[in-house]
Amino acid sequence: MSAPEAQARLKINKLLEESGWRFFEDEHGPANVVVEAQTSLTKHQVDAFGEDFQAAGHGFIDFLLLDPNGFPLAVLEAKKEALDPLVGKEQARKYAREQNCRFVILSNGRLHYLWDLDHGNPHLISKFPDASEFKDYKKFEPNPQKLAAETVESDFIALSQLPGYAKDADWKDETSRKEFVEKNKLRFMREYQVKAIRSLQKAVSQKKDRFLFEMATGTGKTLTSAAVIRLFLKTGNARRVLFLVDRIELENQAQAAFTELLKNDYKTVIYKERKNDWRKAEIVVTTVQSLLFNNKYRDLFAPTDFDLVISDEAHRSIGGNARAVFEYFVGYKLGLTATPKAYLRNFDPKFPTSNDPREAERRMMLDTYRTFGCEDSDPTFRYSLLDGVKDGFLINPYVVDARTEITTELLSKEGYAAVTPTEDGEQDETYISKDFEKRFFSEPTNRTFCKVLMENALRDPFTDEIGKTLVFAVSQKHATKLVQILNEYADTMFPGKYQSDFAVQVTSQIPDAQKMTMNFKYNTLLGSANFDPEYKTSKARVCVTVGMMTTGYDCEDLLNIALMRPVFSPSDFVQIKGRGTRTHNHLKQLQNKSRHDEMAEPEKKKFKFFDFFANCQYFEEEFNYDEEIELPRPGRGRNTLPPDPPPPPAGYENVDADDVKTIAENQVGAQGMKIDRMMMAFEETIKQDIELQKRIEADDWDAAIQHVIENVFEKPNNFFNLDKLRKSIKADRRLTLREILEKVTGRIERFKTKDELLNEEFDKLVLDLQIADSANIPALKYYFKAYLTDRVVRDIIEDKDFARLNTNPTFNVQDYTRVPPEWRTKVPEYVKDYVNLNQFTD
Repeated sequence: MSAPEAQARLKINKLLEESGWRFFEDEHGPANVVVEAQTSLTKHQVDAFGEDFQAAGHGFIDFLLLDPNGFPLAVLEAKKEALDPLVGKEQARKYAREQNCRFVILSNGRLHYLWDLDHGNPHLISKFPDASEFKDYKKFEPNPQKLAAETVESDFIALSQLPGYAKDADWKDETSRKEFVEKNKLRFMREYQVKAIRSLQKAVSQKKDRFLFEMATGTGKTLTSAAVIRLFLKTGNARRVLFLVDRIELENQAQAAFTELLKNDYKTVIYKERKNDWRKAEIVVTTVQSLLFNNKYRDLFAPTDFDLVISDEAHRSIGGNARAVFEYFVGYKLGLTATPKAYLRNFDPKFPTSNDPREAERRMMLDTYRTFGCEDSDPTFRYSLLDGVKDGFLINPYVVDARTEITTELLSKEGYAAVTPTEDGEQDETYISKDFEKRFFSEPTNRTFCKVLMENALRDPFTDEIGKTLVFAVSQKHATKLVQILNEYADTMFPGKYQSDFAVQVTSQIPDAQKMTMNFKYNTLLGSANFDPEYKTSKARVCVTVGMMTTGYDCEDLLNIALMRPVFSPSDFVQIKGRGTRTHNHLKQLQNKSRHDEMAEPEKKKFKFFDFFANCQYFEEEFNYDEEIELPRPGRGRNTLPPDPPPPPAGYENVDADDVKTIAENQVGAQGMKIDRMMMAFEETIKQDIELQKRIEADDWDAAIQHVIENVFEKPNNFFNLDKLRKSIKADRRLTLREILEKVTGRIERFKTKDELLNEEFDKLVLDLQIADSANIPALKYYFKAYLTDRVVRDIIEDKDFARLNTNPTFNVQDYTRVPPEWRTKVPEYVKDYVNLNQFTD
């Protein structure tokens, strides 16, 4: 037996044991693994053979896994590491049929596939299923033909909500039908949504198990998803469905929607850690981040727990490391996206600029289409914004191009780059030029933005107040400034009507911010009917946010959107623009029907999209601007708005450097340095913080982290901060604040070492990129680890200064040449897109 063969077999033996399979009888039960000659190994035999169980046979051994009654359950076909496990597919199929087995595992010790012969194709898995998982899955008998043949009409969801609706007298009577539908909240699918379902059925009939719906924002992806879920559950092609979202606030929204639509037939829950409620439900909603952190999905779920996985905003919820979660579960996969691949048609990937953020987004979108088997760019179903506008379901924006001299300069090649806030809370914007930061956050510049919005915004068709508006700011600090200015302008334009209620900040710093978004939607934010008691509309007219109200936020009566920040992500741009595309009739808000004639134009026929940073042009070079406004220079213009506030008094802010005035020497006492006691004091503080404990219990980690940054860090009593905590822990890598909170609250027992994280990241790379060339895995892994942990190696690779490898002690020329040429560039690209390098620094 060759060394590679023995190594592969030993790995497979270990993996089987880790999943609870027994090669010999013990206190847990009889042996349930049969090796080649269909002879169970006894403990005596194992002792005789030592660790190499395979010595009992010859050649490459197949394993037969048995159910509790001793009947064949699954065939495991083993190959040496140098071979792709799939080469044994047909051999394993034949053997499984001979043994009357439905399941096959194909493995070379590193890559593993699970194959249900009655259900689709082999799927990559990261661990072997245990006997109980197979037992549950064996009961599941999908019938793709039944799914493809199921009749789906516009009332497919309504039949779940009220099965006998068509026989009701109020339905049959056309004069009472509308009121009947509204009373029972019946939902009927539009024609294009029915087409989407039928497109999926056609794909299933063609033996496909991956699908992608490309549907514009506002076209009802949630309703369509509910129909897909019902289709799979009703026809027995799924026992349980996993619905993945990319943000915590979308969990509640999805759960509420599926409950309303499908509660008569199926239960929907939000997965929460350490709770087993999900086992009682057919539909489980969660964020991909909650499953990904510390690889909890592997410990908490079996690969066969979900037969259908739906990824909302797919290129976000399966991008990068999240792909490992998505691919972990076997079965059907459906991706939903509002961002068409063609949205980057003006971007030439052959000539990307070094800091063009569209390049990363382009790769993410390409990976999404590839993941769902749409390499030809044709999704399973497509319904665009233009389709929705043509059919009368959506509204195109009325774009207001409102660039100032300053924002034009900011967007030049020497301008600034805005970055996403880190979990550590260490930054929320980075500027290439500090001068631009000063100018952008100056009072005159922001007053110019706000003045243009106030003077040109669409008005409410009934009250003539400023129509409901969303403003997107660069940062929370910027949002605070804009709210103050807008409220000052409102006092001038609408004297006595608002008491600082006109504009509100809706960001993670604000308590109950998520509730505020719902109140704004339902017209109760800070009051209602401010101008007319019979007309229900939010007293607060403008919500200023950074990113909370982008994805999945529905507010039909929204009339204005203002981008007071640049947007570099196509998906973010599409989502923000999509907030205003929904149709609306303002008569719904007027309680007294006898006054309907007072509203001349109740139908929402357009919304204004204020673009202060040429975002539209950034994505679409030939975009037709409906209105161009020449902005006043800051400080000039009509005297209809309040003047700038006076400058702060002298000495208010000292920007000069302080000189060292005193030097003191102090001996460290018996208690040690304060930094050594830091973690203990921090743990006590965290445990006493009731509000923080509530957020952690709700798995709202974004809010928990923000709470610590704002209410615990840099306070006079202890002056906690992340850097001090890291130093006190003395870990071999850079810990995140979430990890520290998880440890303090008992969610994890210990911090993973740098090497453990490196191995996990490499496993994700193998799974994500489906690397089957096992012979080169060791060299590839060494290259991957060196690139992640060694700044010098990264510089050499990025600069292509390979001569320096001759003298590099950690990764040399020989190591580099062992890496297959195609992976020498793929690894750096993967790392840049999907791996956080900060976690591997000391």
